Amino acid sequence: MRKEAYEFPLEDFISSEDFKKIKKFSKDKETPFLIVNLQKIERMYDEIIEHMPFAKIHYAVKANPMDEVVLALKNKGSSFDVATVYELDQLLRLGVEPERISYGNTIKKEKDIAYAYEKGIRLYVTDSESDLKKLAKNAPGSRVFFRILTESDGADWPLSRKFGAHPDIIYKLILKAESLGLEPYGLSFHVGSQQRDIGQWDNAISKCKYLFEAAGEKGIKLKMINLGGGFPAKYLSPAHDLETYAHEIRRFLHEDFGEELPEILIEPGRSLAADAGIIVSEVVMVSKKARFNQYRWVFLDIGKFGGLIETLDECIKYPIYCEKKGNAEEVILAGPTCDSMDILYEHHKYAFPHTLREGNRVYIFTTGAYTQSYSSVNFNGFPPLKAYVI
Repeated sequence: MRKEAYEFPLEDFISSEDFKKIKKFSKDKETPFLIVNLQKIERMYDEIIEHMPFAKIHYAVKANPMDEVVLALKNKGSSFDVATVYELDQLLRLGVEPERISYGNTIKKEKDIAYAYEKGIRLYVTDSESDLKKLAKNAPGSRVFFRILTESDGADWPLSRKFGAHPDIIYKLILKAESLGLEPYGLSFHVGSQQRDIGQWDNAISKCKYLFEAAGEKGIKLKMINLGGGFPAKYLSPAHDLETYAHEIRRFLHEDFGEELPEILIEPGRSLAADAGIIVSEVVMVSKKARFNQYRWVFLDIGKFGGLIETLDECIKYPIYCEKKGNAEEVILAGPTCDSMDILYEHHKYAFPHTLREGNRVYIFTTGAYTQSYSSVNFNGFPPLKAYVI
């Protein structure tokens, strides 16, 4: 299907001057690769602090674990959330103090808890009796916060079902924690990544209020709420700006907790790093499957297994740009591997100029989070996604 002209609002995602710098930097480099702009990450950190001064940032390392990103945020004053002892070792190697690290994965081996405790970590999440007992045995006296099961309606990348437990389970865990010699410190939730429905925070905060009161009736004073992540990055589908999210979340908190708020933590990952990244890719092949088939297939040298796994079920729709001119033609986008799952967008059609040819470069925006860290090690022999910092 053709439209009269190919148009892409490049200025919505990057200034013309910055794009010239990207092209110059990319000129002689072999695709695909990721470029990360550290200054954008630092500016986003400042913006979060400006709009959410009541919250302490624990950057979700899994979003983009590049040393340069971690060091930039460390120098800005950020704390960090880790999911494994491997991330913990990285932070310690880079000089991050244990007091600035939380262990935010509910699924932990006993030996990993013991290792983290030995390294000085004293803040852990949990959502099950099994994990709570492992914490009591291997991290005695530590502060624990309890993850509530929430729905992810409205999120592009849902995080429900696997993590968290129903409030009645959490209530029992809070009571049990104290008897096991742990400090029941607070609660956490995650409303889903790239959450567009701000009301989901309202629902989750109200559950926290209920549990704060229920625990208080048993003489246990919870002190903290971890609001998780879910804040927006700039993909194709529009979302509210950060200021709107912050204003509404603050309102929800004050409605339930009054003027004296508990300690508030947030775990931004995508919202800190995504907008700072651009993947540069090359068209490998353009073809049709049948003579009268309506759509051409455009195969890129990056796909699901090279760092774009969040195109699974076409959940995350990245802004994609090329410099060719011509009539806009809707295409099917796919990756380079010998796996039939490696189709990026088939139902949601992207428009490219009809002059697009093999060897042309395309620029995939908002790829600073969950791309390189998701890329496979050696599938089909392809190396992990390269990354550069500017």
